[in-house]
Amino acid sequence: MPSFVARLRHFAPLFFAFAPLVAGRDNSLFTSSVTYCSEPDALLIQQFDLTYFQKNSSVWFNISAASVQPNVNVSANILLNVYGMHPVNFTIDLCSLFNGALCPLPTYNFTGSDTIPLPTSLGVNEMIPGIAFQIPDLEAFAQLTLTEVNTGLLKACVQATLSNGWSAHQRAVEWVTAGLGLLALLSAIWFSVSWDSIAPIRFVDLFSLYQWAAWTALLDLNYPSVYRAFATNFAWAVGLFSASADSPIQQSINNMRHLTGGAMADASGGSAVALVNRKLSPYNALAAFIVPGVTQLSEAKRGILLAASDASTSYVSPAALGIKQLDSAGAVQLVTSSSSNVLQAGMPIYVNYIGIATANAFMTIFLVALMLLAILLVALAAGYGIVSLGSRFGKFEHARLMELKVQYRAFARAWLLRVCLIVFAPVTIFAMYQWTLNDSWLSILFSVISLLAVVGYLLYSALRPVRIANADTPHVLYSQPDYRIACGPLFVLYRPERYYAYVPLLFATLFKAVFTAFAHTNGEVQIVAILIIEIALLATHLIFRPHRTRGAKVLETYLAITRVLCTGLLVAFIEPIGLGAIPRVIIGIVIAVIISIAVIVMFFNVLVNMGILIFFKRSRQSPTDVSALEKGTSGDTDLGRPANPTPTQQMVSLDPTANRPYPESSSRLSAETQSSYTQESGSTTLGSLLPRRWSFQHSQPSHSRNNSVSYNSPSRSSHYTSTNASSPRQSHPPSPLHSQLYSRPPTTELSPIQFADPR
Repeated sequence: MPSFVARLRHFAPLFFAFAPLVAGRDNSLFTSSVTYCSEPDALLIQQFDLTYFQKNSSVWFNISAASVQPNVNVSANILLNVYGMHPVNFTIDLCSLFNGALCPLPTYNFTGSDTIPLPTSLGVNEMIPGIAFQIPDLEAFAQLTLTEVNTGLLKACVQATLSNGWSAHQRAVEWVTAGLGLLALLSAIWFSVSWDSIAPIRFVDLFSLYQWAAWTALLDLNYPSVYRAFATNFAWAVGLFSASADSPIQQSINNMRHLTGGAMADASGGSAVALVNRKLSPYNALAAFIVPGVTQLSEAKRGILLAASDASTSYVSPAALGIKQLDSAGAVQLVTSSSSNVLQAGMPIYVNYIGIATANAFMTIFLVALMLLAILLVALAAGYGIVSLGSRFGKFEHARLMELKVQYRAFARAWLLRVCLIVFAPVTIFAMYQWTLNDSWLSILFSVISLLAVVGYLLYSALRPVRIANADTPHVLYSQPDYRIACGPLFVLYRPERYYAYVPLLFATLFKAVFTAFAHTNGEVQIVAILIIEIALLATHLIFRPHRTRGAKVLETYLAITRVLCTGLLVAFIEPIGLGAIPRVIIGIVIAVIISIAVIVMFFNVLVNMGILIFFKRSRQSPTDVSALEKGTSGDTDLGRPANPTPTQQMVSLDPTANRPYPESSSRLSAETQSSYTQESGSTTLGSLLPRRWSFQHSQPSHSRNNSVSYNSPSRSSHYTSTNASSPRQSHPPSPLHSQLYSRPPTTELSPIQFADPR
């Protein structure tokens, strides 16, 4: 075991340092967002925070509300929705609580913050299963509705989503995936000086996997909350970085949009979950608000609740705030079926989940792409300066630096092509989606310019190999340095006869972007069309088998199967299917696991292409082959010897006059003709008897145009074909094995045959 691997055991105890943090976390449920589910009539809410602790069955609350309508007697319905089920649903008459203090509702501001221990006789722990405190991205909400006793009119409706603190969206996952991307980038930069290196190609493939994982949550489907949160871990790969409402970049985009005709809403300062369409997760409801059939709370439980409330609830006496002041001060928004601020499935929910407004999505990606382009240009300029100075004053590998300086233009074009391949999918999807919003004419203009720039350069780079190959032969793409370096990111992974295998990939990305953007209100069309595209890509891999190496073929086929499988599972999220919330959550977790495994596979592939794993097999590594393991050719194998070594033997020179053309006669050379043979002189004549360990036979030159001589030995056998009898001085280049056995000087005469010493 290498020494640096052995040292890792000293860091193992660090992993246990996080155990107390996990074990010390209390199981709890708390409100993550609050919204009105009907027009506020009798009750205005400024703040509503509620937390339930399972350990001691206590409730902590922080409420600021006000009743603004006099002489209103209401009853309260409390509903708990967990994955579409209603384990808690009861109605209580407020006139029976607090000695009638809430009947009618007092017109003053109520502010209270305290902890209430709930008696065990209420059975709250029995109502809430233990898994509710452990499953990530819990889909549950509590609803409070106030109904007037005499008329039955709805006076207030408030919905609060619940969370247990666990989520599939983790900053650690973002940092780990970004670190892997940075590692792949450094590997690609280091090995990109070799035109046939696999590392730069795998760098693009890794980002394509990240972007595809994020793309799977952009469709008009009813995703479970756990999968939507998981997919946002890869939002950075498409240029969408988490932002806040006061982010300078987002505020600048908002100002630009509003000054150029934009009228869409900005990002909400609170949780985007509060604005999600109530038909979707985590609400799983069929209407803007629910007032189902309810049951009256029993007298026993009502008395227990009253006693607990009287013991610890604190009130602030009337210092009534005006309606306008409460409404403007609070962050509680009205969300109904007819509200314009409702977030629909697909891109709106996805981008708002990370704090970016729907109308700001493309401009955010556009600015990130500009930053990436600027970094690329600065890096290429600095690299050219280093190469120029090194080729002029460098002392090591001066010839290589001169060659790199000559080919630097093609090298720069190759990296520009790689950047275009990375930004192609997000720019295409969000640019086309921006056209459907009709929000800001300047945003639309930028989207058109960026789409034409990216697609135009990719189209030029894609048509150039096709034009060159049609004019000559595909092999010229791999032999001319300018073509194979500048356009190599497209075709270098494939065999010469399948150089065009990149064309289906580019068209597939374009078609998926078209269906994602323009069919954003029809999830059935999106998922069916994209599933057909993914199956077609898999079929091209299996039928044409374009890759040059077995490792590349296996990896690309595995990724294609992963995309087909996950896309097929997404069909379960189509809204008309009406699949239950719990089965959808299970399917979402399965898809997340499949994608996670694919990311792990790509992580090991990056290590392989960096050559790190080679150190576990041998101590010395030849730097000539940068991707030996994946290419299937390891160059030097175990001990620095060739893969097919030739034993070192003493080569004995023979008589130069022995190797002469056969005479054009039908006479057969007699094998019985004997002559003397001595090792000291090294002389022989054609037809001489060799030692017993050697033998040779003649063919009949009079009956064949091409005469052949076969030499056989117990240790090896080889064949030598003589030249045409009519042109005895014409020779053919020997094979590698032949050149090891026979050493010929570059002369027009046939060289003397050399044999390995049989001793």
